[in-house]
Amino acid sequence: GNDVIDQIKFSADQGFTGWEDNGGNKRPVEEQTKIGETLQKLGMKMGVFVSWADFKTSDFVTKTDREFQDRLRAEARAAVEAAKRLGTPWTTVVPSTTNDRIDPNYQTANCITNLKVMAEICEPAGLVMVLEPLNWYANHPSLFLRSVPQAYAICKGVGSKSCKILDDLYHQQIDVGNLIPNMQKAWDEIAYIQTGDNPGRKEPGTGEINYKKIFEWLHERKYDGVIGMEHGNSKPGKEGEQAVIDAYRYCDSF
Repeated sequence: GNDVIDQIKFSADQGFTGWEDNGGNKRPVEEQTKIGETLQKLGMKMGVFVSWADFKTSDFVTKTDREFQDRLRAEARAAVEAAKRLGTPWTTVVPSTTNDRIDPNYQTANCITNLKVMAEICEPAGLVMVLEPLNWYANHPSLFLRSVPQAYAICKGVGSKSCKILDDLYHQQIDVGNLIPNMQKAWDEIAYIQTGDNPGRKEPGTGEINYKKIFEWLHERKYDGVIGMEHGNSKPGKEGEQAVIDAYRYCDSF
């Protein structure tokens, strides 16, 4: 059904221990609070919601003026309040597109400067911005942030426990690959994982990524965060829902 509370309860009944809602901060305030309370009662963790994602401009990597940074501060404050209601410590940040007329190093510096502004608000509140690198070739051409190594360098530049990496393995497989070695190298800055197989962006087992091996690797590292299922279903209706449930049970059976 369409009722988010019923969906959460159904997920709990199937053995899932986390929930993700990219648009959770856009829901009515009362509904946000109810989601947070329901997850707490069920012993489930709330994953990310998206607080900043600019797919149209290059502002985040080209502007550092007071007016723009005041806008960032306002968004960060709103994210802190939404996170309290939803009961999550993570929020997704996708900086902006790239600007081909400005050297990438200047854009990186601007990105770091602006993330520091947001971190000043997020860190005292215990909210972690997770930077999500997205692929160019299948979904998001011309975005500034493309890879885990790039995000790693930016996080080191920001130097805040409130600025970490969201490693979406679907996106990384398309543009970069080398999934486990890159997780290993960037592990101290990775705070969140998302899944989706490639090609197709459906549940694990429908593409080329060995998710069972990845889940085993995460388990060995004692990862206890949320694994966000940011993908579609390979089959329609109840059959498709069951296929997704079965896929994750398989990946978790090691």
